[in-house]
Amino acid sequence: MKKILIVDDQPEVCELVSVTLEIGPYQIFTASNSRDALRLAFGEAPELILLDVQLTGSEIDGLEICRTLKNDRRTHRSYVMMLTAKGQDWDKQAGYDCGADDYFVKPFSPLELMRKVEEVLG
Repeated sequence: MKKILIVDDQPEVCELVSVTLEIGPYQIFTASNSRDALRLAFGEAPELILLDVQLTGSEIDGLEICRTLKNDRRTHRSYVMMLTAKGQDWDKQAGYDCGADDYFVKPFSPLELMRKVEEVLG
């Protein structure tokens, strides 16, 4: 069973993504802040991390989390897909510069997300 970590400060986003992906053969973990995100990522080594760029109230944002994950031997192979409402080219470039593998703009269709996840995790 493949592991997916969903990191978003909005509980409704975590719930929507979790419910969407629960129909697949995935073990789902969620985090709403940077501390829990890093703890779960390092502890569980998920194959896929869906990571919000803005994490209100967290010590660091999603870009810095991504940079940290990609520079750590435990998680550098995890596929990081940024989830954000910011879809401008410079926003995407900032994500890629931090090591993100992909970028998905909110709001999104649950079907599109499921297809993207299936494509990534095979």
